[in-house]
Amino acid sequence: MAPNHLSVREMREDEKPLVLEMLKAGVKDTENRVTLHALTRPPALLLLAAASSGLRFVLASFALALLLPVFLAVAAVKLGLRARWGSLPPPGGLGGPWVAVRGSGDVCGVLALAPGANVGDGARVTRLSVSRWHRRRGVGRRLLAFAESRARAWAGSMGEPRARLVVPVAVAAWGVAGLLEACGYQAEGGWGCMGYTLVREFSKDL
Repeated sequence: MAPNHLSVREMREDEKPLVLEMLKAGVKDTENRVTLHALTRPPALLLLAAASSGLRFVLASFALALLLPVFLAVAAVKLGLRARWGSLPPPGGLGGPWVAVRGSGDVCGVLALAPGANVGDGARVTRLSVSRWHRRRGVGRRLLAFAESRARAWAGSMGEPRARLVVPVAVAAWGVAGLLEACGYQAEGGWGCMGYTLVREFSKDL
């Protein structure tokens, strides 16, 4: 998409339902892969097997005892992902959320930022989603460039020792990870469960 056909501005009140649906759709695209990755790690499989064995003494149905822990674990992972990335972000110190808008006025992407937890941590991307109809058309790169400019301006105004942007990415979101690596970001740490990474953090000094 040509740069002059795309602009970034703050989200309007009447756009909240559309932005919320876009965030939910973005989570749905990756939640199944993240859930599969999380629940097929050896510690998770051992916990599911132990839970299933315990339920066999309580439930009369072997099939129910076998499947109930799996269903509950899948629901817990999906609800956690939707609560973290599939909802509108709270007001932050960096303004926003912002939306990417085509020349015709269609909202095709959303971005939200928040300051890091400690001095020197820079800014963090808390929401980044692009409508599936506009992916691979430069919207993600445009939003990322806008996030970097906001992070630089915020670091300068706050007297931060360096301008830095951190982008958390679900372990199964290979397209986003590839975009960040192409833009000069490097994977540095992350967080997960039982020693296995579920979310990687990509960072870049600006």
